[in-house]
Amino acid sequence: MKYSLISIIVLVVTFSQFHAVLGQEVSGANNLSKPNVLFLFVDDLRADLGAYGNKIVRTPNLDSLAERGFLFTNQYANVPTCGASRYVLLTGKLPQTTGHLSNDIFAHDLARRPKSEVPESFVDHLRRNGYKTIGIGKISHSADGYFYPYNADKSDVLELPYSWEEMLFNPGEWETGWKAFFAGVNGRSRITLNGQMKPYESVDVTDTDYPDGLTAQLAIDKLDELADEDEPFFLGVGFFKPHLPFNAPKKYWDLYNEDKIPLSESPDLPENVDRASLIQSEEFNQYKLGEEHPRLDRPVSDAYARKLKHAYYASISYVDAMIGKVLQTLREKNLDRNTIIIVWGDHGWQLGDHRIWGKHTLFDLSLKSTYIMKLPGDQKGGRVVDEVISAVDLYPTLMDLCGISMPAIEYDGASYAKLLTEGKDRHWKNTAFAYFKNGISLKTSQYRITKYFRDTNFPVELYDHRRDPHESKNIVDQKPKVVDRLLIELEKGNTGLYNGNK
Repeated sequence: MKYSLISIIVLVVTFSQFHAVLGQEVSGANNLSKPNVLFLFVDDLRADLGAYGNKIVRTPNLDSLAERGFLFTNQYANVPTCGASRYVLLTGKLPQTTGHLSNDIFAHDLARRPKSEVPESFVDHLRRNGYKTIGIGKISHSADGYFYPYNADKSDVLELPYSWEEMLFNPGEWETGWKAFFAGVNGRSRITLNGQMKPYESVDVTDTDYPDGLTAQLAIDKLDELADEDEPFFLGVGFFKPHLPFNAPKKYWDLYNEDKIPLSESPDLPENVDRASLIQSEEFNQYKLGEEHPRLDRPVSDAYARKLKHAYYASISYVDAMIGKVLQTLREKNLDRNTIIIVWGDHGWQLGDHRIWGKHTLFDLSLKSTYIMKLPGDQKGGRVVDEVISAVDLYPTLMDLCGISMPAIEYDGASYAKLLTEGKDRHWKNTAFAYFKNGISLKTSQYRITKYFRDTNFPVELYDHRRDPHESKNIVDQKPKVVDRLLIELEKGNTGLYNGNK
């Protein structure tokens, strides 16, 4: 999908009336004609909240936001790994080379690039259009926005050097962002312990005894300052949980009865699938003191699976509470009247699904993530958006909502602002591309088709989500006409990544 100059002109006309209403609705909130943006980045947050129908998980703040805003049920990462997924979101560009599938893509592609007429990210574009831009925590890939190895001292090299007026992080007793990212209590970290820790932790401590509590406090303090500003702001806040290790204060663990936590609905290996399409839970198994170490031929016990889901849910409840504190401050400062609020999980996570504990696959649960958006005031809220969208579409959408034209180059996403302001868009393509493991995957409203560019027994996978939402069986041989039609659509997403362009 390309976002052309013609489409920009059409959308400017379409949304002019919307922005006139927006200005009337929020007059008096900072006296700004453009909306502020509060963007909450959440690591590894699959679409598994109360708002999505999970009756076990406790996420009252995110559920409340969804009730007042837009809950997206089919939002997909374009790459199922943190750095590469965030790169697509921030730049509006799909992967062009295998390097764009790496977590280090910011460091290699943007950190030391000279400034040019083309903004390095949508944050940079907002800054060039009068926004004050502040980042807190993990926005790009690094835990604190600076490029340096996990076990090194913090550097002075920003991953996005032109996007931020301020890039903030409080590492607390962990000293660096990366040590804080893998934090246990009392300054412990997977890095300093060389992996000698469990993949979960429950300790009777306060919220600020883990890094996300410190991040929430930084955001609260910054909102207090921004309330008196006379220019619109973009505040990005990056929370770590529920990324591994699944650590949270004990009070969030106590919200759950572990015996009542259900197991995966797809616990077995999918049929007619090459094992190369799966993973051996390598990231999870870096936590060497875990009681069990899952592999495809050795699933964890039911008891341990419940323990791990308990830990993941506790981590979600913890970050939900931290987000709640930030949103409460936004309301207390009357900033919600003129602020677009976005909560985005950078990709999904497989909780024992297909015997996998992790992401890094092209299956639906690795790609689908939490996504909630609330427009200023109470405009058109409380709606569920079922159309298929992906992270690459955020850049043009946000620019439409902020009344800013896109830079004069081609981008790979399309704006879904019309889905929000009008409830429908008859031109919306309702598809999402994803890339990983030498493959391209295409999600439509009914199917997921994946093609692998490698030697394999099953180079193409097809799943009918209406009949098989858990992707338990590849039915590529059963629907040849569907496969032929979808492969034509899938090829439109081949950006050259698998045509010798490395």
